[in-house]
Amino acid sequence: MFKKKIKLIYYALIVSFLNLILYHYAFYKFVYSIIDIKTLNGVLLLISLLVLTIVLNALVFYIAVFLLRKVGKWLLVLFFTINAVAVYFINTYSVIIDKSMIGNVLNTNYEEASSFFSLTFLIYLIFLGIIPSVVLLKIKVKFTNFKRFGIQVALTLIFLLALIYANSTNWLWIDKNSKKLGALVMPWSYVVNTSRYYHSKNKKNKEQILLPDATVNDSTKSVVVLVIGESARSANFSFYGYQRNTNPELAKINNLHVYPAESAATYTTEGIKAILEHKKTGKLYEILPNYLYRNGIEVIWRSTNWGEPTVRIENYQKKDELIQAYNQEGFEYDEILLQGLKDEIMNSDNNKILIVLHTSTSHGPAYYKKYPPEFNQFTPVCKSVELAKCTQQELINAYDNTILYTDHILATLIEELKQVKDYNTSMIFISDHGESLGEKSLYMHGIPLSIAPKEQYEIPFFVWASDDSLEFKDSNMLSQHHVFHSVLDLLKIDSPVYDESMSIIKK
Repeated sequence: MFKKKIKLIYYALIVSFLNLILYHYAFYKFVYSIIDIKTLNGVLLLISLLVLTIVLNALVFYIAVFLLRKVGKWLLVLFFTINAVAVYFINTYSVIIDKSMIGNVLNTNYEEASSFFSLTFLIYLIFLGIIPSVVLLKIKVKFTNFKRFGIQVALTLIFLLALIYANSTNWLWIDKNSKKLGALVMPWSYVVNTSRYYHSKNKKNKEQILLPDATVNDSTKSVVVLVIGESARSANFSFYGYQRNTNPELAKINNLHVYPAESAATYTTEGIKAILEHKKTGKLYEILPNYLYRNGIEVIWRSTNWGEPTVRIENYQKKDELIQAYNQEGFEYDEILLQGLKDEIMNSDNNKILIVLHTSTSHGPAYYKKYPPEFNQFTPVCKSVELAKCTQQELINAYDNTILYTDHILATLIEELKQVKDYNTSMIFISDHGESLGEKSLYMHGIPLSIAPKEQYEIPFFVWASDDSLEFKDSNMLSQHHVFHSVLDLLKIDSPVYDESMSIIKK
């Protein structure tokens, strides 16, 4: 088998057909759902897209293998392998592979990545990745000369231009749906968007732009604990009208202020950046913990998560370090963030302290692993990482248990802060983004904000303060950028970048 050589142009067409059949079901399912297939124009558009996909991919594969020879074939193997993984996530979690999703992938650590592993993932990898790749390598190719290569490329380009021109009446339709279409075309969705991601990253300043110096003109001892939630959507908190009692402990706490809020993005890295920056600029300005630390404020960062901007402080503690420091071997839940925290505050010789707790409590897909057994109140729960295989109620049950556990963590934190008598203490809780739980067949997060459902950007925003004299503003809707200025107010720090309208504290 595969002993006879085939012409390169036929090889390219074979690869393109395989690429179409194996990896473009979601693409054409989307196209079919938004065109009127009963009309002549709809039929012609569908046929044109099929021809365009086959011919354009064949052209690119043809050029790559002709110029790169064996390296070109191995490049196709790489494409097919990544295609298989990409299609698994598209089919299983309805992800859209755009620039922000590439950022998510590149900022994913081993713990998060391994949580997605399943038998289905292995099947996708073997049957859509490895086996087709072996076939591509086994086929022997007969190469043409440069003259014929040039003629064939030129004729193909002329054909493609003619096809595009013939569909000029559909250009507006293609432009309107380009974001979703581009996210489903393999392998170009991740190739182009990886390039876009690094281009965007390189355009940003390599060094943070320092903000104007802050001043501390108040000697009151104050501590603010900023708790950054993970994938917590407001719709499943009792405080926002949810029918289940997912906030039994916080409901008993006085002086807790609850605000509706929206995230600046639907993925962690950009959501946390918005929480920590003074305003949205698209530039790499100094973030809140770095700014306060540089100006003499004590800053403590504890995390069981990842994806934050570069934090330049002395006291930065990750989960493994906390487990070792407090002899909590095997403690896998987010309460580890509270261990020894009260003592750390009491032992400080600084009048102003900011503590950031970056949690991972509601991170999917294995929601059921994110809380201790005693918080398994809503049952039965989804115990599969292939969320579509669970009933939606099982998925919601597991997720609601993570919110119940979040409620416990925050209530426990507030009770500990009440015991710190030497300081005015306060807590802000806000999530990085929301989460989809099967609504509209969407799961988890990462859909571009412009087309994301509200479940992925409507987030909780809680504030508690021990100082009863503080007055809080009313608000119909807050953003993540309100955090920076509210923290400055709670710590009584003056800064040229402070914006009173962005603080929730009344003057």
